[in-house]
Amino acid sequence: MEPGERVEEFRLRDLQGRERALSELSGERLTVLLFLGVECPLANLYAPRLTELATEFESQGVRLVGIDSNRQDTPQEVSQYAARHHFPFPLLKDLNNVVADALGAERTPEAYVLDAAGTIRYRGRIDDQYRPGIAGARVQQRDLRAAIAALLQGADPPTARTTAPGCWIGRISKTPPAPTGDPVTWSRQIAPIFQAHCQECHRPGEIGPMSFLSYPEVQGWEAMIAEVVAEGRMPPWHASPEHGEFVNDIRLSSAERELIAEWVRQGAPEGDPAEAPPPQAFPQGWTIPNPDQIVYMSDKPFVVPAEGAVEYQWFEADPGFTEDKWIKAAECRPGNRAVVHHVTVYYKPPGVPFRLQLGKRINLLSGYAPGKVQVHSKYQGRAFFVPAGSTFLFEMHYTPNGTVQEDRSSIGLMFARPDEVEKQMYCVLCGNDSFSIPPGSANFRVDSSYRFDEDSILYSLSPHMHVRGKSFRFDLISPDGRREILLDVPRFEFGWQTNYQFVEPRTVPRGSVMQCVAHYDNSADNPFNPDPNKTIRWGDQSWDEMMIGSFAIAPANQDLRRGVGVGPRSFDPSFWWYPQYTLAIAAALALVGLALALVWWRGRKPRLSASVS
Repeated sequence: MEPGERVEEFRLRDLQGRERALSELSGERLTVLLFLGVECPLANLYAPRLTELATEFESQGVRLVGIDSNRQDTPQEVSQYAARHHFPFPLLKDLNNVVADALGAERTPEAYVLDAAGTIRYRGRIDDQYRPGIAGARVQQRDLRAAIAALLQGADPPTARTTAPGCWIGRISKTPPAPTGDPVTWSRQIAPIFQAHCQECHRPGEIGPMSFLSYPEVQGWEAMIAEVVAEGRMPPWHASPEHGEFVNDIRLSSAERELIAEWVRQGAPEGDPAEAPPPQAFPQGWTIPNPDQIVYMSDKPFVVPAEGAVEYQWFEADPGFTEDKWIKAAECRPGNRAVVHHVTVYYKPPGVPFRLQLGKRINLLSGYAPGKVQVHSKYQGRAFFVPAGSTFLFEMHYTPNGTVQEDRSSIGLMFARPDEVEKQMYCVLCGNDSFSIPPGSANFRVDSSYRFDEDSILYSLSPHMHVRGKSFRFDLISPDGRREILLDVPRFEFGWQTNYQFVEPRTVPRGSVMQCVAHYDNSADNPFNPDPNKTIRWGDQSWDEMMIGSFAIAPANQDLRRGVGVGPRSFDPSFWWYPQYTLAIAAALALVGLALALVWWRGRKPRLSASVS
């Protein structure tokens, strides 16, 4: 149904099981029907905004009514969903998606604004800030609110029809699909694919908004699964397949993508449950065996708001090291995986101010990101050196999910004896902090480079930019001038800070150069861009920018067990790496010198005059 058509009376049951008629729930002047879903990320993100709208317009004769038409959402889950978000309006369960079919509702959240006669005056999205996988930096068009406000003033909405971008409503099909090919079933073909590529994140307690561990949990999500797979949004992998092989590559093959599409076309049948693979075993607790020490980011949890962008949070924790430590394995463990997007932990030696050094080795220990593979056993004999008295710095990136949450993340450590360590691991930051991105520039290039001062073993690569980041590439230039692309990320996404770990570590000869090439989109076409009219420079916050290509290395010719190579080194972050600060200090010293020279000259001038006379 489209604007201008009249919605007929219908009856649905509320969360107490009572049958409620549309006429009974309608507002005096306007009624807003909201199609919602329990596990839809956008329906959760918009929940606080819907509560605000209901409260703002209630006194003006406007009534909001929520409807859940998803077959996968049980009445109990819908009730919990309403209680979690404290909705001040009724929420009804649309069994067999009868009302959704009558109105032609497709997505969650999707809004229909009805006037007092029941005629649709607006249909579509709430506003333009959120799309699947995209949380815009700002709201530019408040479509639903503008429609309500205009209608209350006796005017037509500025726009009567917009497209709702959320999750597909999980429908019960009224007609069985026609066979299109060989039978494809969950049990035989699809479950193994989901185990290998999806369930690491899509299981209870993880960042995936819904669980895909079993067939009943997948039912209702078929259309959404088909869409995100066809568009390449899921599984999230942003590196070009033409360059490099990585341990944590979770891409689907073309054959797997076609199997999923065909399964959905056939109605997503379960098949014979006896043919399904045994459930995937996921580690409970730490993936590293028995951490020797666990260090929490803080004594108290951090409160994550229900919505909006949360800037990076930093926490300093003291592990209490009274002697130097070799750390052979470290694992970051999020306290609340539903909102912790990624964690990075650095160590800070005593008495040193922390600043990330570009073009140098830095004190990075470990990190966590959704779907990240923990690799320990392959690198036996490798360890990080942490001097006594060091503290840990937790860099936390949180993603709100529609309700207020708390988190207290930690890092687990396994120590090595000095005689166990063959090579010292460390991280290098190849970056550029001197750029200036003009307003409106859609493809601004920034370069950086790092020259290897010794034969090295290269283990992983990780690009880092902020919300204007567009693409990132790592090129390795050999001493003889040969250039090789190690990693190309043509579509960088700030929300996925992936660490790309090589299947086989690379040996890099001394004199080689790592060149990083980044491009930025500072135009209005970038939905993440907070201000396309601003010149952008280096800064810590997401509305500023960074250009860092980090990589983990170890000296190729080092064997500390036999005393071969340089001994353990601590790479102290320093204030002095910032070029703009160095120039400012130099300029200040020059001004001071000039001022002293003028004072000296003025003091000398009278004596010179007297001498001449």
